[in-house]
Amino acid sequence: MEELILNAELREGIGRAKVKDLRDKGLTPAVIYKDGKEATAVQVLTGEFLRLMHQHRLENAILTIKIKGDAKGKKCLIKEVQHDPVHGQIVHVDFNEISMTKAIKVNVPVVTVGEAVGVKQEGGSLENVLWEIEVECLAADIPEEISVDVSALKIGDGIHVRDIKIADNVKVLSDPDSVVIHVVAPMKEEVPAEAVEGEEKAEPEVIKEKKEVPAEGAEAKEGKESKEGKK
Repeated sequence: MEELILNAELREGIGRAKVKDLRDKGLTPAVIYKDGKEATAVQVLTGEFLRLMHQHRLENAILTIKIKGDAKGKKCLIKEVQHDPVHGQIVHVDFNEISMTKAIKVNVPVVTVGEAVGVKQEGGSLENVLWEIEVECLAADIPEEISVDVSALKIGDGIHVRDIKIADNVKVLSDPDSVVIHVVAPMKEEVPAEAVEGEEKAEPEVIKEKKEVPAEGAEAKEGKESKEGKK
């Protein structure tokens, strides 16, 4: 396994102004966490970290962080990378220091291989239900990814966690009955129901304008006044 080295320096001072000053200098603030010990605040070169991210899949990669003045270095996994919500650049990184002799729990990404029969020939859709599988193993044995061959899947078929073959030195922690990937039937478009032969279509109700009805006695009175006017 290739050793990935990231150089760092201890970081002094906290606060927005201090952090902004670091970023302006091409540095990214970071913290190294370790169970039962106080976290270590460090700073790394932003360009160096970006280069590692672009050249390697770092989700479960072991990084040797060499802090200036410490030749041994710390074996770490990336815990979280925070990005600016507007501009997208990296603003902070959290690392977890690990032991190379103690089993750890990590989530490994699932990658599909091949094209399912149910998609290619039957028009179905391949759906990922689980994008990651939790495993436990030594840091050096962490799989980069878990490949799942979906070529034989037809509509209605699925692959469960228990169906996936993983190395003996890696213990799977995810529920074995959980569906990882399955092929579902294409969605059917709703077709309007056709009229039954001989059945008459209901005519829309026509609302006619309501005529005013003269009040009782008003019509007789109006006729009487008309006659008197002719005299």
